[in-house]
Amino acid sequence: MSNETFDIKTTYLRFLEEDEDLTMPIAAIESLVTMLRTKQPSTSSELIKLVKSNIDTLKSSISNAISLSAGCDLFMRFVLRNTNLYSDWESCKKNLVENGELFVQRAKDSRNKLAEFGIPFIKDDDTILVHSFSRVVYQLLLKARKEKLIRFRVKVTESRPSGKGYHMAKLLRDADIPVEVIVDNAVGYVIHNVDKILVGAEGVAESGGIINHIGSYQIGCLAKTNNKPFYVVTESHKFVRLFPLAPNDLPTEMSQLLEQSNEQPEDQDLLKTQLIDFTPHEYITALITDLGVLTPSAVSEELIKVWYD
Repeated sequence: MSNETFDIKTTYLRFLEEDEDLTMPIAAIESLVTMLRTKQPSTSSELIKLVKSNIDTLKSSISNAISLSAGCDLFMRFVLRNTNLYSDWESCKKNLVENGELFVQRAKDSRNKLAEFGIPFIKDDDTILVHSFSRVVYQLLLKARKEKLIRFRVKVTESRPSGKGYHMAKLLRDADIPVEVIVDNAVGYVIHNVDKILVGAEGVAESGGIINHIGSYQIGCLAKTNNKPFYVVTESHKFVRLFPLAPNDLPTEMSQLLEQSNEQPEDQDLLKTQLIDFTPHEYITALITDLGVLTPSAVSEELIKVWYD
């Protein structure tokens, strides 16, 4: 094995810095492929041990553990399935790197693919409620406006404590899409004027529920009460092997998933900040993914295909 030094965390952070549109799981997979190209393990057991140790290092050093873990676990499964396909080790190493790069490229293309599946859900004169900032939701709305010339309006939640709704609103305004920001507490007030809700996801659980920015669960509850469709737009590489039983049933290390807001109240010690929640599958109308439009129950089937076929 090459003695060349390689820092998986530095590589991962560099990929994210160089490409702002890169998602965490793709950056993780790309870092692991780079690691394989750099380290050059000499046996399959050494390869598996090397991949596992770098995944453990990445998971323990990065707090954004949900979608990152999904990408790492997916790559580990990819390695385990491919190491036994070749008779000689050199061919195996070469093909692992090449197939890994192809895997990364396909994952990057998934955003455009799911936007195609999502276009039919957006109609002329729609008023769409969006929660927080999501790259895939933005890509879908941009494609609907620029390529299909669909006319619609967007209401974006402020999304405290991160305030990422303002970033989403700015991007939509720059794309000439009519948009306004509402405070999180006003969702119940405006929802009767909304045609549908679009949210992204940090992770999709086995049950078909989603882990996302805090506030997603209450919007899901309001959507169901008011008979409004609640659509989740997400890439399939964010499907994770978790089975939360309640909105607050998440591993404690996930509590720091989203970055803290710069705006801090004076009595900060009195404020308990929660950054993510879990929205159960019964509040979700459908998931718009690069695999197609799925019902929440189909997520477990897709995970079975990946892990047990």
